[in-house]
Amino acid sequence: MTERHYFGTDGIRGRVGVEPITAEFALRLGRATGTVLRARHQRPRVLIGKDTRLSGYMLESALEAGLAAAGADVILLGPMPTPAVAFLTRSQRASAGIVISASHNPYEDNGIKFFSADGEKLDDAVEAAIELAIDASAPTLSPRDFGKATRLPDANGRYIEFLKSRLESSLGALEGARLAIDAAHGAAYRIAPRLFEELGFGVNAIGASPNGYNINEGFGATDLTALRAEVARTGAALGFALDGDADRLMALTAEGRLVDGDDIVYVLARHWQKRGSLRGPVVGTVMTNLGVELALRELGVGFERAAVGDRYVHQRLRECGGVLGGEASGHVICRHKASTGDGLMTALLLLEVIAESGRTLTELVSDLHRFPQRTINIRIARPAKALLQEPPIQAARIAVENALGAHGRLILRASGTEPLIRVTVEARDAAAVDQHAMMLADVVRRAAEG
Repeated sequence: MTERHYFGTDGIRGRVGVEPITAEFALRLGRATGTVLRARHQRPRVLIGKDTRLSGYMLESALEAGLAAAGADVILLGPMPTPAVAFLTRSQRASAGIVISASHNPYEDNGIKFFSADGEKLDDAVEAAIELAIDASAPTLSPRDFGKATRLPDANGRYIEFLKSRLESSLGALEGARLAIDAAHGAAYRIAPRLFEELGFGVNAIGASPNGYNINEGFGATDLTALRAEVARTGAALGFALDGDADRLMALTAEGRLVDGDDIVYVLARHWQKRGSLRGPVVGTVMTNLGVELALRELGVGFERAAVGDRYVHQRLRECGGVLGGEASGHVICRHKASTGDGLMTALLLLEVIAESGRTLTELVSDLHRFPQRTINIRIARPAKALLQEPPIQAARIAVENALGAHGRLILRASGTEPLIRVTVEARDAAAVDQHAMMLADVVRRAAEG
């Protein structure tokens, strides 16, 4: 695969005001995208959604101008969850969809990611073509061929009705139950409360007052402190936390126990297997807890691991004919329900399992025995690939792997979305996990500072 200069594992992401997350680059990117799409579609139509970061206005306007200059029509969606953009791109028969978001990152960051006409992540070949076009001379069009921009009426309502249509059975048994919903001051701050209220739940919404700066700050899937307090305060039956662009979900039981993506995949897989709707193996990542793999295999459910990143989970599911996969971070992909991971969809499917089984979420996860696991993130200012190959790090890695043997796992990798190296150790012995993780993290930290 051609080396990428701009696209990472999930679009283009970085600090606002620093190339490539600038108005100037977004203008070039929009024009390049329009040029590539125009070679494939006579009159491209591109949807643009965004989260609630203040910088989204700047990037949205620049992308709109670039696309229009290349002869593409633009449909603006405003604040909209990433999976909603994927759905609307497909349902509106658009040529592509664009999301302006840095997901779970702080407001100082932003990103631009793309969906194909099918509502799936762009193929590598299309991304490569866009990269080439960014730095190439853009063709000048006749003014008659420029694109125009419009807005899609009731985009929120269209997406909510789509989510409801994915349920296979009624949630009536749960009607009136109280839910605590944390929208992370992000893209789903309007949609999430409305969805659950329309389904008959009592809703206490927090993280639903964005101001352009507070996305993910003390709220959402990356910080459950506020949601845990709200569940306790209101006596909610469940708590759901989304991230800034609402493509991932974390849940809390009534007792405040965390139910993450690994737990959710297990709960859905077991229920769908009993129902007869599970197809193919379940796909996790190299980070998926070993206890989940063993539990699924005991149920007779196949399990495979992909590289970290929801696009790789989706790719492997497509290759092996599976329908369910996910990551501990809360990305859960249900290919027979949606074209991408969707936090609100995941919440609805969990509620469906609870309603059908007559069991609480606490009961549904009670028999899953996970291995102790610890991840330490080390921020770096040097290229991660070269740093990870340094002799002290390699020696420490080999020492930990030898110590763990067949009773544990070590994952040492660079983040695909942030300047971090992640050290993860997993084993049956919690004390050994902490000891090995801290030792290796210290070695990486010293090498990074050297």
